[in-house]
Parts: sequence; C-alpha cells; structure tokens
Amino acid sequence: MGSRARIVVLPGDGVGPEVAAAAVRLLRAVEERYSHRFDITELPIGAGALRAEGTALPDRTLKACLESDAVFLAAVGDPAFDDAPPENRPEAGLLKLRKALGVYANVRPARLLSGLNGAGPLKPEVARGLDLVIVRELTGGLYYGTPRELDLAGGRAVNTLPYTRAEIERVAEVAFRLAEGRRRRVTSVDKSNVLETSRLWRSVVTDVARRHPGVTLEHQLVDSCAMSLVLSPGRFDVLVTENLFGDILSDEVGALVGSLGLLPSASLGDGPGLFEPVHGSAPSLAGRDAANPIGAIASAALLLRHGLSLPEEAAAVERAIEMALSSGARTADLAPPGASGTVGTRGMTDIIAGALEKAR
Repeated sequence: MGSRARIVVLPGDGVGPEVAAAAVRLLRAVEERYSHRFDITELPIGAGALRAEGTALPDRTLKACLESDAVFLAAVGDPAFDDAPPENRPEAGLLKLRKALGVYANVRPARLLSGLNGAGPLKPEVARGLDLVIVRELTGGLYYGTPRELDLAGGRAVNTLPYTRAEIERVAEVAFRLAEGRRRRVTSVDKSNVLETSRLWRSVVTDVARRHPGVTLEHQLVDSCAMSLVLSPGRFDVLVTENLFGDILSDEVGALVGSLGLLPSASLGDGPGLFEPVHGSAPSLAGRDAANPIGAIASAALLLRHGLSLPEEAAAVERAIEMALSSGARTADLAPPGASGTVGTRGMTDIIAGALEKAR
C-alpha cells in the first residue's frame, strides 16, 4: 500500500488550467500505478479569484494550502489588471502565498533533455553538458522590500532592496546541500561591486561555504554570469542568488534549453512546498491547446520528489518526459518555425502519460 497525501492544485489564469490538467493527469497515473492515495483539491487564485471573490488569494484557498502536504500552482497573470495597483493584481496572490507558506528557496533545475540538443539558440557543441540548478531566494529583496512608492504624476518611484544574514544563510544552505548531491560546485551570483546588499550576500555565502568543505564556491557578478550562461553553460552546477537576479537568470536559462515551457520549479521552506512551471500565464495561448505542458508535468515530478518524498515515482515521470521527446514529439515552441506535425497540450500529455508505464 502506498502513501496518502493532500495536494492542493491552483490552476490560475491563462494557460494555467490546461497545464494544471496535464500535471493532475500524471499525478493520477502515478497514484494508480504505485498504489498511492492523492487527495487533490482545486481552488482559485489570481485573476479568476479577483473577479469572483475580490481577492487574488481567497482565505479558503490559503487555508487549504497551509493544511496540505504540497501545493501545485499552474500560472497567474492577466493583462486586464496591468494598470491596477500591486495589491490588486493577480500576482499579489502568488506573492502572498509564498510568504504565508514560508517558501524561501526557489529551486529551478534546467538541463538539456534527450533529443533537444539544438532546439535552443545555442550551437549544440556549446549547449552540450547543460545541467544546472538555480536556487533563488524567494521571500525577500526588491519584491517585498518597503518602502515602495509610485508617483506617476510626480515622475518618481521607489523600491527597496533589503536582506538579512538569516535570509541569505538559509537559502545558501539549500544550495550547498543540493550541490553535495550533484557535482559539488556552487556559484554565488551578486552585484557586490555596486550594492551593499550584495556585499552582505557575498560575506554570508562565504561563511556558509566553510560548513561544506567538500563543495567548491565561486562568486560571480550577475552581468558576468548572464554572459557566461550563454558562452559556457555546461560549467555551472548550482547557482544561488537573490530574488530579482534569480528571476531573470532562470528565464535566460529557459531560452538556452529550448523553451521556458520545459522548466519546472520547487519553492521550499519549512512547511508545504509550492511547485510551479517557470512560464507565465501566456494569455495569447489560453484555450488553444497550444501550451507546452512539460514544465507543469516536470513540476509535478518535483512535487513527488521534494513535497511527498517519492523519488522513484518522480524519476519515472521525468523518464517519461525524456521518452516522449526522444520519440520526436514536439509542441510548437520546440519545433523549428513552420514545422508540421507538432502536438498540442493534450497531445503531448497523452504521449508522456503513455510513456509512464514503460518508464517505470
């Protein structure tokens, strides 16, 4: 008899419901094949919640997330709210949820999947060996710092970038522990030649490194790192950085592997984890069966591994993804311009689900 777990699914906006359905389908397949019991509850967040309930994160959604074993979030965002104040935008629900769950470390693995060498903009010989993890601090920095101010009439805006030793130390520990199970290299990314916050960041990460003598630490400025990721991505193992830099660099890496639609993420802390694809809500693709579901399905695999401690099941889902790609299946974002024979969201999900039994 397998395990029993409570999973909250937040489909959200745009393509969110479509890719969430793909992730749930693979979770149900795992549940059946491994004799687990997943109690899956879908609840609103984002623009749909704002329209229906006046808030991007309803109390009942937050309560269920806090009481769950793991949370899967598909996407939030709607251009109809672009001119709304920050607290009334769909993204406010995600920021509030992250804060409430205490998920301070966003883990974003990225590697060149079988059969996709050449799918991205890099020459195959440059992209070869790309297999890294970005660990992004998630609950501090510019996105949460106060005071913040926008005075459009006066032509003035203010954001604040604060960090404390404790915030930096705990996310650095996550990075070093991950590196110990990989190639034992950590690159800490900052802007210490300009920012006082980054000088603190560099000092604290150096202190944490002393507790992990088997891991090699290097420091790199964020602009230099952005260039190195394009020129020689295979040299990186684990990167750890603050909230804003991690947000930007992980999107860059998404382009390097072939598409943002491929990348999963796990946001970890001391309670239930939050698992979500890196891509956004892509409103222009919503309802067209055109979104790549792989990032969502791979996020479900991270949920199995980090949220429910089911590494064998997670590995089976990841192998099924690679088997689907090795068979030649491609969504439109992975195919050359004008290519025929691509599959949609449901078609790719069908192929991955069909490969899961073989992957086991």
